[in-house]
Amino acid sequence: MTEREKMRQGLLYDANYDEEILAERERCKDLCFSFNQLRPSQTAEQEALIRQLFAKTGERPCVTAPFWCDYGRNIKVGAHFYANHGLVILDGAPVTFGDHVFIGPNCVFSTAGHPLDAERRNRGLEYARPISVGDNVWFGASVTVLPGVSIGDGAVIGAGSVVNRDIPAGVVAAGTPCRVLRRITEKDKHAYERSA
Repeated sequence: MTEREKMRQGLLYDANYDEEILAERERCKDLCFSFNQLRPSQTAEQEALIRQLFAKTGERPCVTAPFWCDYGRNIKVGAHFYANHGLVILDGAPVTFGDHVFIGPNCVFSTAGHPLDAERRNRGLEYARPISVGDNVWFGASVTVLPGVSIGDGAVIGAGSVVNRDIPAGVVAAGTPCRVLRRITEKDKHAYERSA
């Protein structure tokens, strides 16, 4: 079994010394570098590079530089995906975003994990578990989502949260570790309206 096959199956794999994996990451980092060097006004070129990097992109993806990922080919984004400055996606396993996902600045989505024992970790072994995000999810600034997490439709993840477990649909969740604070209700639709 190749290291890439092990990676796809969620097994420990050689992330630092396998030539095929190193070549894939180098190609991806070069594309990210090119993306990050574009002027903010070069929106067509930015979108073209994102479409080249990601496995799937919906209508009107918007990623604000700087942006980094490991492979790109494991990332799928739905329509109207928006990511603010400083997004990092470590995509050894699939990372899937639904439609209308908003990501605040300096967020990290990491499918990568490492063995607790130093001997295996020092040999360059790691594992990857998929991350899944539903439609209409909003991530505040500096959120970190860890391997194997699923986040349901319409959830809001508060700034600074570390998401280490699944979050259901339609809730506000925050904290370290992230936990559900409350459901999003009909009242929330009117919370920001001004009275006449």
